[in-house]
Amino acid sequence: MTRPRSAAVARPLPALLLNRLSLLFVASMIALISMIVHARAVDIQPFETPAGLSVWLVEDHTVPIIAVDFAFSGGSAQDPDGKEGLTNLLSATLDEGAGDLTSRAFQERMQDLAVKIGFDAGRDAFYGSLRTLTPNAEDAFEMLRLAVTEPRFDADAVERMRSQIIAGLRREAKDPDAIAARTFARTVFPGHPYGRPASGTEESVSALTPADLKAQHQRLFAQSSLQIAVVGAIDAATLGPLLDRVFAALPAEPDLTPVAEITPRMDIEESITLDVPQTAIRIGLPGLKRDDPDFIPAYVMNHILGGGSFSSWLYDEVREKRGLAYSVGSYLVPYDHAGMLIAATGTRADRAGETLQIIGEQMGRMATQGPTEEELAKAKSFLTGSYALRFDTSGKIANQLLGIRMEKLGLDYIDKRNGLIEAVTLEDIKRVANRLLGSASPTIVTVGPKQPS
Repeated sequence: MTRPRSAAVARPLPALLLNRLSLLFVASMIALISMIVHARAVDIQPFETPAGLSVWLVEDHTVPIIAVDFAFSGGSAQDPDGKEGLTNLLSATLDEGAGDLTSRAFQERMQDLAVKIGFDAGRDAFYGSLRTLTPNAEDAFEMLRLAVTEPRFDADAVERMRSQIIAGLRREAKDPDAIAARTFARTVFPGHPYGRPASGTEESVSALTPADLKAQHQRLFAQSSLQIAVVGAIDAATLGPLLDRVFAALPAEPDLTPVAEITPRMDIEESITLDVPQTAIRIGLPGLKRDDPDFIPAYVMNHILGGGSFSSWLYDEVREKRGLAYSVGSYLVPYDHAGMLIAATGTRADRAGETLQIIGEQMGRMATQGPTEEELAKAKSFLTGSYALRFDTSGKIANQLLGIRMEKLGLDYIDKRNGLIEAVTLEDIKRVANRLLGSASPTIVTVGPKQPS
């Protein structure tokens, strides 16, 4: 903890320390400028591997590291009825033994190689990543190949991962925020895959078997739905055969269940009683999918409303002026088949009604008045200036490239993104605010202590 320094002991800083601080400041500025230049100078090389896999590569030999991010279409929305949490369990077990390597042997081999492999299940896609030193590339890609194409799903490893997930579900069953999130999804997306819990329930996860995992793996992992982004010290000629070794043996097409388009249900209030100190709050309205022409204006609008953390209206009105919550904000949720705008916070149970009223007032204010020119200028300055921070490591760049590919934004998106933000006008903000906030009545979910009548 930083201690306040009394005036009695305050002395001028020694010249040597001042010089060091100056050097540190200069180094920090150089690093920041480097990040900005890096973000503007990302040279994306699209190419096809010998087997025909489509890849985006950013070749960077600054450090001997390779970052690979990839995704298959079809995430937890592909969980069969009654098997909720299957894709999540799949993501936890792919690296728990593969080929001839047991779980322990696989993990030890990755440690020996200084290789990191990870998987994650989103709602609409299944994600994977590899991080390796370039000298270990051959062995690292072989480890990835084993995890992707020859997972073992040994009973003991599956049971260990299942136990960890169930332990998490039991914790969530007492967490008002987790309960609110699940209740909210179930309420706005009834009978739809988006309304089911992505990590499953204790009952559904307990019933999952290695055979279920094998079947889901075969359904999701296929070449035609695969997107790949790579950043690091490797060229296309070397990278292509390595990626083919990993992915070319997969089936050509996935076996996905169609997911219906859905409009979230609105004007519903759901209150759950839970004996906890605070009340968790979720407020939702229909939002936009990523390909909507109004998405960028909505993104800027939401930054001003609640996405801008310390600078947002919600933060200022709920926390700074009234001290009702430690954290409050709003965010856009652009699924493949639905869009939402959600506000969330937690507050003292006896102030929940007041907090809801203030959030509603700020949404109404945005819909009817909109921000000032100064607020819009500050939002655009922050959103454009902070963009470079998404490109300061190989892993972040790979993640950004994959997101751009998944959202079909185009090779030139990095170059034009800030221009799209700068082009947003007050009229755009007012139009999209009225579209999203001006008419629909929100769905509200609260979880907390019962209030006196």
